[in-house]
Amino acid sequence: MTETARLTAGDTAPEFSLPTDNGDRLTLKDLRGRKVVLYAYPAAMTPGCTTQACDFRDSLGSLQAAGYEVVGISPDAPAKLAKFRERDAITFPLVSDEDKSVLQAYGAFGEKNNYGKTVMGVIRSTFVIDENGVIERALYNVKATGHVAKLRRDLGID
Repeated sequence: MTETARLTAGDTAPEFSLPTDNGDRLTLKDLRGRKVVLYAYPAAMTPGCTTQACDFRDSLGSLQAAGYEVVGISPDAPAKLAKFRERDAITFPLVSDEDKSVLQAYGAFGEKNNYGKTVMGVIRSTFVIDENGVIERALYNVKATGHVAKLRRDLGID
């Protein structure tokens, strides 16, 4: 299996400027001065990704109170992300990385095991980025269910 280069604590977070679910563009630079939880997920409106997005939505108040902004990133088109936001009342930005270049830069796209087969795809991952754009945590192959609660515990939010 080819291993995509993975980020670790202390690395500079790769810059991005991507279209959002509401037609705007979001850049990592726009978020300087704030801590960011950037999470990569395979596909909007699938069961696991919906569970994860709703967990982030339901935890957004406590994450923001602790100084974190949440951003979801997937290869879905902005129109699909808008449907996802509307359907599930997602209250944080969803960004579209259709060519997967940002996902690759974060090590969140590559070979993975899917039901016993090796496939290319999005590796469900979460990145905690500090106010200066430096990776504090890079978590790969996270579970859709229970991940947000664990992340909150790890960040000392619960």
